[in-house]
Amino acid sequence: MKHTNEASLGFGTYDFIAPPKSLIRAVGKAIGDYQLIRAGDRILLGLSGGKDSLSLLHILRHFQRHAPVRFEFAAVTIDPQSGAFDPSPLIPYMEKLGVPYFYVREPIMNLAETHMDNNSYCAFCSRMKRGLMYKTAREQGYNVLALAQHLDDLAESFLMSAFHGGKLKTMKAHYQIDAGDLRVIRPLVQVRERQTADFAKTAQLPVIMENCPACFDMPTQRQHMKALLAAEEASNSNLFKSLATAMQPLIRDGLNNTFE
Repeated sequence: MKHTNEASLGFGTYDFIAPPKSLIRAVGKAIGDYQLIRAGDRILLGLSGGKDSLSLLHILRHFQRHAPVRFEFAAVTIDPQSGAFDPSPLIPYMEKLGVPYFYVREPIMNLAETHMDNNSYCAFCSRMKRGLMYKTAREQGYNVLALAQHLDDLAESFLMSAFHGGKLKTMKAHYQIDAGDLRVIRPLVQVRERQTADFAKTAQLPVIMENCPACFDMPTQRQHMKALLAAEEASNSNLFKSLATAMQPLIRDGLNNTFE
């Protein structure tokens, strides 16, 4: 990969980087299969600073430059004001890239202490972050929220729902939220986690590690499912291909409603 205008602050470059062809093909196929991006869309990317959302940032820029469909995109980061997680280094990075960027500070961990019911910290935090992203999209005039969950995430959610909830359910590729004013898209649904990890490492993306004590004090169901899938894939190289096929009706669920 060729980098230009490199201005390092200790964690990579301040320039857009061309994603590898394997990522472009997988995301391009998802865009076509699930009709993720439409002419005139104004897309707001949920940018946590992890390897997946940073990879998607560069992927969206690639498609903005090369896809026949014209669209705009910006990014939003929700800072939960936790001592274990500081995404503020993204601010100068995004400024140098020239992407419209919204940095929202909210004391989510403190709010959890007084407002959380029976949900876990992770569930409460996730719900709060999603609500703040919706709010930012509405206030700034964006009609689509892009999230960076990949195929591994979908497979883990599928097993968690089946094992612990007794339901066949996973994350959707494209749907309209209940309020009807925003669409949510997941362009990485056909991408493996190792692909974003490899890209982030090779491109020296400024990955912000999240070390939430509420998550690490107790191993999560998701971590267990990740280990289970890894063990099974070691003896079945077609595991995720099979799971992707099995999950198709769930991944496509809600797509028709996006045309209403």
